[in-house]
Amino acid sequence: MSRQYLQCGRFGFDLAKRPLVMGILNVTPDSFSDGGRHHALEFAVEGAEQMIKDGVDIIDIGGESTRPGSPSVPVAEELQRVMPVIYALRELGVALSIDTCKPQVMREAIIAGADMINDINGFRAPGALEAVQGSDVGLCVMHMQGTPQDMQAQPGYADVVGEVIAFLRERVNTLVMAGIARERITIDPGFGFGKTVAHNVALLRGISHMQRELGLPVLAGLSRKSMVGALTGRPIEQRLAGSIGGALAAVAQGARIVRVHDVAETVDALAVWQAGMTNT
Repeated sequence: MSRQYLQCGRFGFDLAKRPLVMGILNVTPDSFSDGGRHHALEFAVEGAEQMIKDGVDIIDIGGESTRPGSPSVPVAEELQRVMPVIYALRELGVALSIDTCKPQVMREAIIAGADMINDINGFRAPGALEAVQGSDVGLCVMHMQGTPQDMQAQPGYADVVGEVIAFLRERVNTLVMAGIARERITIDPGFGFGKTVAHNVALLRGISHMQRELGLPVLAGLSRKSMVGALTGRPIEQRLAGSIGGALAAVAQGARIVRVHDVAETVDALAVWQAGMTNT
């Protein structure tokens, strides 16, 4: 049985009540999904305020694009993008997550008031563990084969679900051995990060198995990804219905957090889904 509580900085979430919605706030000029719409601070704040009105639980702020083939951003540039947004949003009463794999960004974000660190690199960078160790922020540990620069070149697995579980187990054990409470940890299979469509579908179907094996809440991020495009034949701007379908499928398999671009629509879909699933 997966743990049903998440310690997330200033916030504690009871995951038994309902799935959480994490809204994506990219403050990059080259975001794959929104074309840099929130790159300017005023638009980022406006976007965050709309998410809060729409019922978001956690806002995930990203200052570096992780789309396939995207180049790495210097630390100073990433800090310049995300820090003003953290300061602008930290008193709005919603949990703030920072999507970064750089220890220096993690440290500065935590000092500024971030409640969660979402690391696509699974806290493997030198200094990452030390950056989060002494805090109470939530941690999302993600699986990725390769790097954003090469991950989609030729992804391959003998058993994608088993290999992702093994990786996540090793990373979680490393975090726990470093003194980090399991109540702070969520796991993410990393849809689209070094996976084919078939790999992604297998992982979607394997979420419940993953939770049983690791006993931790799963965060699922399928929103607008190429997997949705491949399954629906739709371009990025027409993937709303497919993305909601992916979120509902993930939650039906046991995911406790869904990371999405379209907060209002996902919140509504989950409310109806939850009503239909009560007492079943």
